Amino acid sequence: MNKPKYILAIDIGTTAFKAAIVDETGQVRSSKTCEYTIITPHAGWAEMDVSVYVETFRTAASAVIEAAGIAPEDILTIGMSSQGETTIFLDQDGHPLRRAIVWFDTRAAKEAQVIVDTFGAESVQRHTGQVGVDAIWPGAKILWLRKNEPETYRKLGKIVQLKGYLSYLLTGNMACEDSILGSSMYWDINTRSYWPEMLRLLGISEENLPAVVRPGTDMGHITPEAAIKFGLSTNTTVNIGAIDLACGAIGVGNVRPGIFSDSTGSALCTVAMSDHIVLDPAMQMPCYCSALPGKYMIHAYSTGGMFMRWFRDVFCDLEMEIEKSTGMNAYDQLDVMAETIPAGCDGLLALPHLQGSGPPDQNARAKAVFYGLTIAHQKPHFVRAIMESVTMVLCRIIEATEALDVKIDSIITYGGGAKSKIWTQMKADATGLPVQTTVNDENATCLGAAILAGTARGIWDSVEAAADSIVENDIRYQPDPSLYPAYQNTLKRYNQLMECLAPAFEE
Repeated sequence: MNKPKYILAIDIGTTAFKAAIVDETGQVRSSKTCEYTIITPHAGWAEMDVSVYVETFRTAASAVIEAAGIAPEDILTIGMSSQGETTIFLDQDGHPLRRAIVWFDTRAAKEAQVIVDTFGAESVQRHTGQVGVDAIWPGAKILWLRKNEPETYRKLGKIVQLKGYLSYLLTGNMACEDSILGSSMYWDINTRSYWPEMLRLLGISEENLPAVVRPGTDMGHITPEAAIKFGLSTNTTVNIGAIDLACGAIGVGNVRPGIFSDSTGSALCTVAMSDHIVLDPAMQMPCYCSALPGKYMIHAYSTGGMFMRWFRDVFCDLEMEIEKSTGMNAYDQLDVMAETIPAGCDGLLALPHLQGSGPPDQNARAKAVFYGLTIAHQKPHFVRAIMESVTMVLCRIIEATEALDVKIDSIITYGGGAKSKIWTQMKADATGLPVQTTVNDENATCLGAAILAGTARGIWDSVEAAADSIVENDIRYQPDPSLYPAYQNTLKRYNQLMECLAPAFEE
């Protein structure tokens, strides 16, 4: 009898690591989430001690293996998914020189403008697929480091993203796959290699960067030293995986052109698949390499569930106490509140941009806003306004995607936000499109990473075949046409508020 094959999938999220054990049939045997708190020393800054990432990886892996009732030796391979843009600066010996600068950190707005002024937005788009230059991009962060922390910059050995660093710790091999390099600013989507002219502007060379590999590449076996440190086995290989949005798309079956997926986790991330590079003439929607050979992603992002988490943490002590005493999740309590408020939120409008806004209305200086507040508004209005604000961003993304002659018939949604029935129904009502959830959608990103890793090790013949056989539809939310006008009015007001506040954001 053949020994069962297991995959350890790790999703490195903005505020948590999620780990899952996936078997060779694609079933999730166990999953665990380990949260941590981002360090925000100044407005617009977001950092994390690299040691926290390392320890959280070890803790999450250990917990999920124990929960599955298997031994480390039973794990065939590890698949990784990760947030993009979070940048780690290493010295010549591979040790971190400072805290990691987290993806949504916007301190490098001036440096981003330097890149635009040097190359022009059109040239940047032709080379990278990106529309303009955002302060969150690693290229801008490197320029910031060069200007503001010259001693650290002088000691630079390697600049790497999270998965590449963990791969290095686990296998001794450092690399970066190119789905996550799309927004680096120093990688070319046409050649799928580093952009020499940009490297010269940043004052770095390819020696300062990891080797470029394709998504889903195996990086080798876990070293004896790493096996001891992380409680794993040298029999296990490590797969570099892909950026979280690419893994999540795979995990819900978005593996072919014509499908649109939406993840509402800490961030709202959307993916529309394409079989060719799509450069938006309106300079609104960026294009990335997907995790599938020859496929590309029209992708956008914004603040998502992070806005709701902020509200919970700052204003919901009572709800969190109720959760502790009764077990009723604080977010479920907020859902109940939101259901008591009509579409349009009785005039209360929110912008969700806690750390700048992403495509199609990209503005690193954008802020979160509540507008239209009156004495009649209560706590439930704020909850619903937060949900509606993220939903309006989704509407804007769909508008800009469809303007590229990309047809969208329905939405597949996953992530923490998909657990909220009111929020998911709101997306259907506001977009006028059916919204589909999938079984195990809370593990979609881990499942996508597992499919990539399992395919590389021969468990499945192809990523598409694996997704087709594993992903199972769950609830389908049909739009209520009677509510569409109310949300169109909210979208109109949202656009007006964004336009009117643009000058104030610059102050």
